[in-house]
Amino acid sequence: MQEDDSTSKSDYLVFKEVKKTYDQKTLVVKDFSLNVAEGEFITLLGPSGSGKSTVLMMLAGFESVTSGDISIGGVSITRTAPYNRNIGMVFQNYALFPHMTIAENLAYPLSLRKKTSSQIKETVKEYLGLIEMQDFGGRYPGQLSGGQRQRVALARALIFEPSLVLMDEPLGALDKKLREQMQYEITRLHQTMGFTVIYVTHDQTEALSMSDRIAVFNAGVVQQCATPAELYERPSNAFVADFIGENNFIPGKVDRLEGETAVLTVPSGEQVQAQAADGVKAGDATKLSIRPEKLFILPTSHPYDNHMKATFVTRHYVGDFIRYYFELADGSEINVKVLNDSAAPNFAQGDSAEVVWLKNDCFAYPA
Repeated sequence: MQEDDSTSKSDYLVFKEVKKTYDQKTLVVKDFSLNVAEGEFITLLGPSGSGKSTVLMMLAGFESVTSGDISIGGVSITRTAPYNRNIGMVFQNYALFPHMTIAENLAYPLSLRKKTSSQIKETVKEYLGLIEMQDFGGRYPGQLSGGQRQRVALARALIFEPSLVLMDEPLGALDKKLREQMQYEITRLHQTMGFTVIYVTHDQTEALSMSDRIAVFNAGVVQQCATPAELYERPSNAFVADFIGENNFIPGKVDRLEGETAVLTVPSGEQVQAQAADGVKAGDATKLSIRPEKLFILPTSHPYDNHMKATFVTRHYVGDFIRYYFELADGSEINVKVLNDSAAPNFAQGDSAEVVWLKNDCFAYPA
């Protein structure tokens, strides 16, 4: 079955109402649907046990699908054996053969596909160049650093030109500096070669910096699937707002709705405005969500939409920014991120301040 080119490019990989249960009781993935364009980089993000890795394993064929369908290029692969799916995989533990040289590790998937020795030699040389390891072909995995081994694992997953590449927490075993280097390497290769990626991680920073779109999972359900900017700036619910980046949550009660704006009263008695999320109604208890970098500290009033009196508690120096902690009238705390420059304020413990922000930078969610 062959679809036309426009359809195959925009709906290259399709999950349709995919469900996974164990013993017909434990729901792991519920009605997962997603269309992935050819060449797109999609990240499945969520806490441990949220269902993201199970989706990846069903796509790879290592887990059965309870109901629903998965198709690639318009052809269902739901009942196709894993070795017939033409999918490359990169794991956290590299999965390289320790008794083979780097060149032999790269050659292995090509030899399985009956390539000639001259084709294998030429392709291995090309991919060693792609991962900038031209002089490492004769070494063994145990002679490489973690970052080098992960680059080889990535090249081995790509060398037979699979229809798509699955990556399951591939950078989880690396330290911070190596993780950042490998994020760049994977992004560079993706942009250069244009392969399709399904990437699983619980690291939100990794997801935000690498992905075209991110599907946020919780308890087997996708909470929101959107671009990194949309997820960060316009989270659809309180879970996404809390899981993606940092957030302050302030309780309140909705006094009224004015179009898409919710006017609410916080415990101190002050009235503030926020964008109303789906499901928010007048009279409801609500959770006001505002990111630390969207807050500003002023000693006097200023023409912002929202003002709240606060008492300085402490500050944490982080290097490129300073995090200020304040106590509100109800005893709860909020934090404010301020760029570390000459304008960063100095407070003594107990000092009064006014925290201000714009209504378009905050959301009111159902409590």
